[in-house]
Amino acid sequence: MKRWIIHVDMDAFFAAVEQRDNPELRGKPVIVGGLGRRGVVSTASYEARKFGIHSAMPMAEARQLCPKGIFLAGDHSKYVKVSADIQSILADFSPAIEPLSLDEAFLDVSGMEWLYPKPQEIAVKIKRRIKKELGLVASAGVAPNKFLAKLASDYGKPDGLVVVEPGMEKEFLRDKSVGRLWGVGATTAELLCSAGINTIGQLAKADRAVFEKFFGSAAAAMRALVVGADDRPVVSTHVPKSMGNEITFEKDLVAKEEMEAYCLALSQKVGRRLRKADLIGRTVTVKIRLASFKTLSRSHTLDEATCLDEKIYEVAKSVVSGMELAQGVRLLGITVTNLKPWMPQISLFGESEDKRLRMLRAMDSLKDRFGETAITSCRLLGENKYT
Repeated sequence: MKRWIIHVDMDAFFAAVEQRDNPELRGKPVIVGGLGRRGVVSTASYEARKFGIHSAMPMAEARQLCPKGIFLAGDHSKYVKVSADIQSILADFSPAIEPLSLDEAFLDVSGMEWLYPKPQEIAVKIKRRIKKELGLVASAGVAPNKFLAKLASDYGKPDGLVVVEPGMEKEFLRDKSVGRLWGVGATTAELLCSAGINTIGQLAKADRAVFEKFFGSAAAAMRALVVGADDRPVVSTHVPKSMGNEITFEKDLVAKEEMEAYCLALSQKVGRRLRKADLIGRTVTVKIRLASFKTLSRSHTLDEATCLDEKIYEVAKSVVSGMELAQGVRLLGITVTNLKPWMPQISLFGESEDKRLRMLRAMDSLKDRFGETAITSCRLLGENKYT
């Protein structure tokens, strides 16, 4: 089985969120970071980068380079929330996710050829969903390993999608600067350039003594990287506290019946994710964002934890039907919290619900094999917008 890794990296994340939320900032040089005397730049918009501003630059220097820039302290709690929304989208494409920071993550999508003939199709769908649902732009790199995937995502920015096919690793790396190698900082890169080694391709031709001189105990690892070899797995260390899905509508919903249909579709997606992770949860939360961008949230805690679609849907439907909405709905989401592992040796449900669970797992397997539309509820049949 071919190994395929996707690295998703948000473009100018903090600045992009601020520009998204404040139209007056769009198209202008926005710099987010510490505003004090010793502050540094966290993120600069691409308009600001034209002035030579980059992350980790002293804020005082950034002000000199771009005196008419818009300097913001930022809102970390908001960025954390948006990051969680991004992770939720990524989780729909792979259970193996390794977040690196608020704005980037690896996904292992190996073995998904039966759903997507080419792994770049997954990257395209991820980018489109992030753009459509969150109003943000992401770049992606697709490659046989983590090192190449991360390098590829950075190489195509902004709004990039770069694929490194197996067998093309050396060609992709040949002309890249040695400073692009993991573990090579500015000082080491300068020393290598002083020795006449400017590109990864040049370093790849160097003998063992050169690697030992510049990298010491890391020489063997660096010799592997320069030829594009990296066998490190995607390590998903995050223990989820919630499982959820949401959808942003192109046209605001006003009919309760249609909202309930979307609740059913979302409940099925959340239930499937819970079963795939062998988790069950007690608290169901429904989030509704109105046309005015006002967000409403209602939660209900069940007597027993569940991963059954219909149990989740019953709560969501009850919440939606009981709300008086004076405006159209632009976003609808369902999240299950109070999670715990599902223990197969203990019957947590009645006999009829155990049968239902087995049937749902069989349906999940069909969807895994043939796609989301392989089997659909009668109520959603023929409505591709719900899938």
